[in-house]
Amino acid sequence: MHEYAQRVFSELQKKNAGESEFLQSVEEVFDSITSVLDADPKLESFRILERMTIPERIISFQVPWIDRNGDIQVNTGYRVQFNSALGPYKGGLRFASSVNLSVLKFLGFEQTFKNSLTTLPMGGGKGGSDFDPRGRTDVEVMNFCNAFMRELYRHIGPDVDVPAGDLGVGAREIGYLFGQYKRLSHSFHGVLTGKGLGWGGSLGRAEATGAGAVYFVEHMLSRKNENIAGKRIVISGFGNVAWGVALKATSLGAKVVAFSGPDGYILDEAGMTPEKVAYMAELRSSGKDIAAPYAEKFAGSKFFASRKVWEVPCDIAMPCAIQNELNGDDAATLAANGVKMVAEVSNMGCTPEAAHLFRDKGIAFAPGKAVNAGGVAVSGLEMSQNAAHGYWSAAEVDAKLRTIMSDIHSACVAAGDWDYVAGANIAGFRKVAAAMIAQGV
Repeated sequence: MHEYAQRVFSELQKKNAGESEFLQSVEEVFDSITSVLDADPKLESFRILERMTIPERIISFQVPWIDRNGDIQVNTGYRVQFNSALGPYKGGLRFASSVNLSVLKFLGFEQTFKNSLTTLPMGGGKGGSDFDPRGRTDVEVMNFCNAFMRELYRHIGPDVDVPAGDLGVGAREIGYLFGQYKRLSHSFHGVLTGKGLGWGGSLGRAEATGAGAVYFVEHMLSRKNENIAGKRIVISGFGNVAWGVALKATSLGAKVVAFSGPDGYILDEAGMTPEKVAYMAELRSSGKDIAAPYAEKFAGSKFFASRKVWEVPCDIAMPCAIQNELNGDDAATLAANGVKMVAEVSNMGCTPEAAHLFRDKGIAFAPGKAVNAGGVAVSGLEMSQNAAHGYWSAAEVDAKLRTIMSDIHSACVAAGDWDYVAGANIAGFRKVAAAMIAQGV
């Protein structure tokens, strides 16, 4: 780590003690940018690292709401507006019991570089609450979303901050949040992305994160003169992102042989089909949040309770669930079983030990900030359509997504060759830093 970066990181450790996720994400970036800091002393004189690692604004607020029994519940809401050098703050809202300030600062910091890589005019932000929508009725979720937006609406807008969905925030939640924003602001702005197609949403947004990830993997394979068709793919996760990966990979001829839910994983040696992918989505949307019924429906598939999917031999592993879900032991198992490529689709889905092992063994490894940028890219395209009061066809959106993911891959290769982590960090950092310097203090 560069001396300037080490000094800033040491201060961050003192001031952010206990925020392990945030510190992990900063350390990864700082470890990658030594050559950039050596080449440009202005970065230190402008205190870019200090300014880039302190959010421009952190908003926290109480969210009191009424449950099904008429009792008052109270959660904490957050919006971390991290960096606006490249455009309005842009990043998802996460509703999960695991949400805390460290998680949201890490996600907002990552989002800043991810959005930079897309080349679209978007800054970085993230938000959410420790509210868990699982097991809640529609009315309870609506009550919570209305209460959450009663405070958040003061701090967002189409040219200020444009939230989207994330873990625990799907089409239902976005609908309730947008409806409350519209009532409170007396306006119909494109202030949230991931909206329904009939009221400002974009075709292709639901599957964009997963589809974009598969397009990125295709480019990685092309450097090895290989094709995705026939490749054995294992994915973790049971939500929209994992579904998008399975949908796109299957359509391109890959063999998705395993996916996981919170209860264990499914092994389907025959490979998923469009029917099976659709049933995976049906299971998730049922609210039961379990993968086991898949094995009951499709003969030949097996369910392994409370076990991790990374024990399944594969060519390509794609973690799609949550941060640090794939650890050093999992990485060693994958390597021993012959994995050739690992692409994070979840944000910081691999622990540092896992990421280092893959790189040490020469296994192609790409980080989430590059691989999963397709989701926010199509959110940016949704913003453009809203601003123009128009819609693009699914083919137009997909063509733009393909181009964006190709450009992100090229930027990573140009900056880091086969070290995709360094490439993504350097390419994202340079653009944000240049904008911050140009805009002064």
